[in-house]
Amino acid sequence: MDEKKIDGVMFAKMIKGSVANLRANRNVVNSLNVFPVPDGDTGDNMYMTLEAGAARISGEAENIEGVASEAAKGMLLGARGNSGVILSRIFAGISNGLQGHMTVGLHEIADAMAQGVSESYAAVSNPVEGTMLTVYRDAVEYARSRINDSTTLEGFAADMIAELKNSLERTPSLLDVLREAGVVDSGGAGLVYIAEGAIAGMKGEVAETARENHSVTPASNIDLSLFDENSVLTFGYCTEFLLRLTHAKTDIEAFDLEDVRKYLTSMGDSLVLFRDGTIVKAHVHTKNPGAVLEHCQQYGEFLTIKVENMTLQHSYVPKSFKPRRKYGIVTVSSGKGINKTFLELGADVCLEGGQCMNPSVEDFIKAFDSIDSDNIIVFPNNSNIILTAQQACSMYNRVNVRIVPTKTIGEGYAAVSMLDTELDDPDELVREATECIEGVVTGQVSKAVRDTSKDGVTVVKDSYIGFSDDIIYNCVDNAQDCLCELADKLGAKDYDVIIVISGCDVSEEQAELVQKRLSRSCSRSEVIHIYGGQAVYDYIMVLE
Repeated sequence: MDEKKIDGVMFAKMIKGSVANLRANRNVVNSLNVFPVPDGDTGDNMYMTLEAGAARISGEAENIEGVASEAAKGMLLGARGNSGVILSRIFAGISNGLQGHMTVGLHEIADAMAQGVSESYAAVSNPVEGTMLTVYRDAVEYARSRINDSTTLEGFAADMIAELKNSLERTPSLLDVLREAGVVDSGGAGLVYIAEGAIAGMKGEVAETARENHSVTPASNIDLSLFDENSVLTFGYCTEFLLRLTHAKTDIEAFDLEDVRKYLTSMGDSLVLFRDGTIVKAHVHTKNPGAVLEHCQQYGEFLTIKVENMTLQHSYVPKSFKPRRKYGIVTVSSGKGINKTFLELGADVCLEGGQCMNPSVEDFIKAFDSIDSDNIIVFPNNSNIILTAQQACSMYNRVNVRIVPTKTIGEGYAAVSMLDTELDDPDELVREATECIEGVVTGQVSKAVRDTSKDGVTVVKDSYIGFSDDIIYNCVDNAQDCLCELADKLGAKDYDVIIVISGCDVSEEQAELVQKRLSRSCSRSEVIHIYGGQAVYDYIMVLE
């Protein structure tokens, strides 16, 4: 190992080491949650983003420019949650800084990492200090400032890790919410594990393990009853492949991607097609995947193939095929009942996601592809998903995509139910929808996973807390009492409508009783119950 140089092989080992170490410690990162409820997912989001980048590199290419570029592309599409998007932008900046290099020395790698600082800060509209942005920036600046003629790669890495840890320990002093919760920033903690894994990879101390694939549904989880012996194929097959153009089959220099585009357009819809060097990436919805694959194989050989009956896919739920129209709607939610409610309100695609299971950039792009409309309106319904949705929108150019920045299921429900799709101007539609959510209050009830104290409330493990807008209002022994007490503290009786969305752990009898209790205490309000079936939150309450 060269003590002062990094090539593509070494960079790939470092990334794979990072993946392995974050995989082993992601639950530790998840647990560093400000709220004492089981919805921490920072570790999962960072791991799945990083793993998507590692999946694109072979570890055999000596050119660091190419390895960094492929890893960054994978993370771009695989990014999940705010932490995942920020991580993907860090590696995008590093990739930009490594362009034109076969190998790099310490000054070049430090400069590239500094570009990662710029890219990550630019990805966030209002950067907050005391987060993973600060931790990464501090570490890069410190390690960069200590480079001298005797500095080795291992020494540079040791400086990075030391300052990552020091900066992480300082995060509670920069963010009151961290100090009050008694935790450090979870994204910053993830960066420490990534850096430590990179060192292990650099030293060859990482054993190869089977890669986890989060984009493919295990066969055991597929509901085969959705397509039985009496079914008729309606949605076709989601067909995706990577094709390596080969000299044995085609003139690569003269190869015209438009010929392939014309053919695939004639065979299906929702086409995404692009070429990267000698690799062609294709995604198409077709009823005849065999013919598509046979036709495209005349140009080369397949590197990957995925064919799925779209009736069985659960990453999104299409309502039906419709004539092209002005607006299409994409929402994000978790739970069969909530998904069904959004579809009934007019959503075309309901992406399965939310806290603990954030959809990726690629999930959004696939959802956009499945809609035939001039404009697409996206309702993320979670503050941790907005950044991912924005990144997907910035990459998509087939139709206009707009985001209504809904941060909760309650805001999403109110906005979608009041959406005026008769408006000609999509910007006006988004403005009206955004105004609609300003007066909406969303309360949530969940079981506490640890003892803590926040917002003047003493929280006891395994009790239930009621909270809204990152403020804990109460803590009691059972979920029903917690909801009713939370409703009183939020002034529910002053609202016209109270919507109670019950979770998967709430029985029908419990939901009925709590609805009656709220109807008695809020006699002027209309109390509506919806079975949501969501995990983590026993109740979600929407006040309009």
